Amino acid sequence: MMSDDRHHWQHVYLSKSSTEMSWYQPKPAASLDALDRNGATPADSLIDVGGGASTLVDALIERGWDDLAVLDISEAALDASRKRLGNQAQKVRWIADDIRDWLPDRRWSVWHDRAVFHFLVNANDRERYKQRLLEGLSPSGIVIMATFAPDGPERCSGLPVQRYDAPALQAELGSNFELVEAWSEKHSTPWSSSQAFCWTAFRTVR
Repeated sequence: MMSDDRHHWQHVYLSKSSTEMSWYQPKPAASLDALDRNGATPADSLIDVGGGASTLVDALIERGWDDLAVLDISEAALDASRKRLGNQAQKVRWIADDIRDWLPDRRWSVWHDRAVFHFLVNANDRERYKQRLLEGLSPSGIVIMATFAPDGPERCSGLPVQRYDAPALQAELGSNFELVEAWSEKHSTPWSSSQAFCWTAFRTVR
């Protein structure tokens, strides 16, 4: 299964440019606003889970962040970002791994996940993700997570997804995390269709 998932996402990123993906956004406004509202600064460390070709690292580097990591199952997605960033790519730690198998070797103060968690439709996969989250997030850390909302798409990139509202995400993440805020976003795809996202911010409770 794991190798099948890796093959799937490699094919997705090799068959299209990142600007043709449904989740593409030229500026990660919702992520940046969430970081600002929750007090995250360039003095913090951040890992972008599933952020392969995302422009979030570009924006954070521009803001002066220098402790950044991007994890993605697709090496092709990471390559797209490295090519886009050029020499600035050396300011980022690039991790090609499946979040379910990855073993964190440090902790970050911010865990950012825009549209990975909702692909974990299997309960065991979600448990493995949450274990990595607990291992990779600092005790006072913050989680910024976006999933498809209950009125969002039922599938994405040929795969089924699990849709959430904020209470459902709180129940899923459990007592180690406290919901700080939640809000909705209508994301416009490159072909101008609309996708409903549920955005959340959690803080650790240990």
